Amino acid sequence: MTPDEDDLFEQEMAGVKPIPQTKIIEAPRSITPTESQLARREAAVADVPLDPNHLSTEYVEMVSPHDVLEYKANGVQEGVYRKLRLGKYSSEAALDLHRKTLQQARQEVFEFVRDSYRFGLRTVMILHGKGERGNPPALLKSYVNKWLPSMPEVMAFHSAQKQDGGAGALYVLLKKNEHRKQQNREHYMRTGRGR
Repeated sequence: MTPDEDDLFEQEMAGVKPIPQTKIIEAPRSITPTESQLARREAAVADVPLDPNHLSTEYVEMVSPHDVLEYKANGVQEGVYRKLRLGKYSSEAALDLHRKTLQQARQEVFEFVRDSYRFGLRTVMILHGKGERGNPPALLKSYVNKWLPSMPEVMAFHSAQKQDGGAGALYVLLKKNEHRKQQNREHYMRTGRGR
């Protein structure tokens, strides 16, 4: 600074008082994390797979052991549903839930439907039993009735004919998977019916 600048600076600063300095005390920082911090970190990085099974074991509207169960999604043709109801489609696989707990049934129904769809099966059976001697009666039957309509792979179901288990079993119609849809497209293109 030149002497003129020094004088100018002192003139500008005349009457200015320095701010009193207060000592700032910082809280000591803990070098080791607390147990709760460690638990949160572990939970954040844990590779916990989410359960894809959305089937609920919460409240269900109970059905009676001899009730006929039926469900048909929008778009299912009446003729197709009638054939399913009458047991005209042969079952490609069956799941027996007799003597299963509710949690076991929940897991098995989910996996059975998902795997049947993945393998391209269209008509399957679920033997849930009537649950006449259960407490409460028809517990598994009631939950299966709740679960199946919530599964996107399921197009329709109906209680089976007497020879196939009657009110203790269901015929289940599944959607076509992508592989089966492609096979149908190719078949109709070859036969000329797809034009």
